[in-house]
Amino acid sequence: MIIDVHTHIFSKNVCAGREAYFDGEAPFRLLYDSPKSRLITADDLVNFMDEYGVDKSVTFGFPWKKPAYYKENNDAVLDGVARFPDRLIGLCCVDADDPGAAAEVERCLAAGMSGVGELAFYQSGIEADALERLAPIMALCRQKNAPVMIHTNEPVGHLYPGKTPNTLAQIYQLAKTFPDNKLILAHWGGGIFFYTLLKKEVTDTLANVYYDTAASPFLYTPEIYQAAKNMAGLDKILFGTDFPLIKPERYFRDMDAAGLTTGEKQKICGENTATLFNL
Repeated sequence: MIIDVHTHIFSKNVCAGREAYFDGEAPFRLLYDSPKSRLITADDLVNFMDEYGVDKSVTFGFPWKKPAYYKENNDAVLDGVARFPDRLIGLCCVDADDPGAAAEVERCLAAGMSGVGELAFYQSGIEADALERLAPIMALCRQKNAPVMIHTNEPVGHLYPGKTPNTLAQIYQLAKTFPDNKLILAHWGGGIFFYTLLKKEVTDTLANVYYDTAASPFLYTPEIYQAAKNMAGLDKILFGTDFPLIKPERYFRDMDAAGLTTGEKQKICGENTATLFNL
């Protein structure tokens, strides 16, 4: 079974007229101003899954600043999950800075979503005050044993839209602050798993942390798979495409180039996510 742990869908209104949602939403505009940046609905996603041989997808919207926008997007995800219960697994996406974020998470989890994410701090790092605002959301997810996906990225290298000023120290503090939460760090966690080579503390701190492969073909050579397998552990790697940003086949080619065995690819491409989400 192939499970894509990282996909984005939007409401029909957003897909039909994204420009109407740009005002006051600088990160959304930065990422989706270009018509080349595709926006898809739940129906589109399922059609693409059929085309690319993906059995299930974990899907979510965008961390809109305006509550009305993130609620609209969450409703679109809930609708997709209700219509495609065997194909789509929904996550609640909010702006963690908004005072009403925890209430929205509670609503969405009660309505059938399976976790929270992809939460992002596009205009700041994951600073101490961000962790304070995350605390109520993390508490709700601990109660439900629900995973939380956080947008992370490598703090070095070239700049690109969506690259945040997070640091490895901040990513590490996130895991240390919420050790009992199941955390999915998007985009390989910015490479934080390298520090599991340290003899003290780090392996225990990152015990409940998983890493998705989203955007990997844009960022890393195929050798990242063997490095992550050796440092983080094969069980911690989750196949995620950031679709519709990149098609699944590009990840499969990288996995083949990395020399992964069939069993290893099966773990990454579905078995690990199935275990994490208790499928």
